[in-house]
Amino acid sequence: MQNEITQNQLLGEYKAVFYYVLSLTQDEIIAEDITQETFMRALKSSTCYKGKSSLYTWLCGIAKHIWLDYLKKYSKEQVSDLKIEKATELSDSIEKLLINKEDTRKIHRVLHELKEPYKEVFSLRVFGELQLKEISELFGKSESWARVTYHRAVKLILEQLEGR
Repeated sequence: MQNEITQNQLLGEYKAVFYYVLSLTQDEIIAEDITQETFMRALKSSTCYKGKSSLYTWLCGIAKHIWLDYLKKYSKEQVSDLKIEKATELSDSIEKLLINKEDTRKIHRVLHELKEPYKEVFSLRVFGELQLKEISELFGKSESWARVTYHRAVKLILEQLEGR
């Protein structure tokens, strides 16, 4: 019975799982709902945890399945309205900065320091003008992965620029 999970162990992972789900959803309300559902399912099926992976990994797997079910249940338009609005704001900020040559140099400096795959996805999207679907195909990943990676890159770049 060494793999039996206590409620305290589960709750100890709550914040980390929430941030993982938030990275998927880009929406705090949806992330909170999915995280709560994740822990409800984990509590109900805690005997299924075999200990072959970390508790965090197991919980993230549950959360990912709930997120995918959520996407299937609701049309992309319903799920993405808020995400699109936020993403558009971030993209607009980057595009405005690219107009000015000095800002473009700053972006390139930050981009140079950015880790992969963020650097490449951002470059392909902004400078290569590829669609997210094309980027996802290049990486052999989903379009959703390309979208999330691009928007994380934009967010990281903006954070770095604000810090300079």
